[in-house]
Amino acid sequence: MPSGSDKKSAKAIKAASKTGTRNKGGVPSSVGSGKRRQIPWLTVAASVVVIALIGALAWNLVPKYQDRAEAQRFAPTEENQDPSTGIDGVVTQDYPAALHVTGSQRVAYDQSPPFGGPHDQVWANCMGTVYPDGLRTENAVHSLEHGAVWIAYNPDDLSEDQISTLAAKVENQQYMLMSAYPGLDSPISLQSWGHQLKLDSVDDPRIDHFIAALRLNRYAYPEVGASCSTTPETFDQDNPPPFDGSAPGPDAVPMSGEGLTPDASETGAGQLPGGLGLPTDGLPTDGAAVPTP
Repeated sequence: MPSGSDKKSAKAIKAASKTGTRNKGGVPSSVGSGKRRQIPWLTVAASVVVIALIGALAWNLVPKYQDRAEAQRFAPTEENQDPSTGIDGVVTQDYPAALHVTGSQRVAYDQSPPFGGPHDQVWANCMGTVYPDGLRTENAVHSLEHGAVWIAYNPDDLSEDQISTLAAKVENQQYMLMSAYPGLDSPISLQSWGHQLKLDSVDDPRIDHFIAALRLNRYAYPEVGASCSTTPETFDQDNPPPFDGSAPGPDAVPMSGEGLTPDASETGAGQLPGGLGLPTDGLPTDGAAVPTP
């Protein structure tokens, strides 16, 4: 009579026969029986798409972060107040500040585009403003006095795509402005107060370096804390004074500012040589936060 252990063994053998027997080598008989494992193609395809998206994002974002990190090397500090000295091609010049002309006067600028000297009493809007055409230089120079960087370009030398590349560096960036400058002797020219850099390519990394070094650099412009905002009553950015590329006449105001009285609202005790104001907090007077380069 079979014992209890024999009955359990018989049941185990019967159960094994239902799930698949083993051959002499101990390999389940279902192996090689013609049934193939189904590959989850939908999952594979989804994984490929995700990997491709990650790669595309990395391809586009990593260079931007690298460019930003590189530009940050040119941010001013107490120890390095003018990092633009490390940018090849930057030209510097000392200019007196707070010398204003009226809207009907012209200045006999010594540089083209100008980047300092007497200027209009009203500044051009420089709150990330991209002007579609040329802009009166006397207004643009006043914006530089407020800490802005002005990108000028020769419309005959750049394509629409190249102009758009430059515009992307200006739009939505406070203390930046951009305009065409017909007759410019280089495709691109960057200006801040007392500084200029002329370049040939919109992809030149020195554009970002210049902006990082000099936009709102409180050690390098006269009116620290001045606003870049305007109103239509003071300066209509949608209908600004036009560019005038003709030579100034004999009645133009000289670069020395002879005959002009410095604006008392922009001067005071503790002025640095060349009219540069002593550093304060570097914040615009309209309460807007100072943007990072």
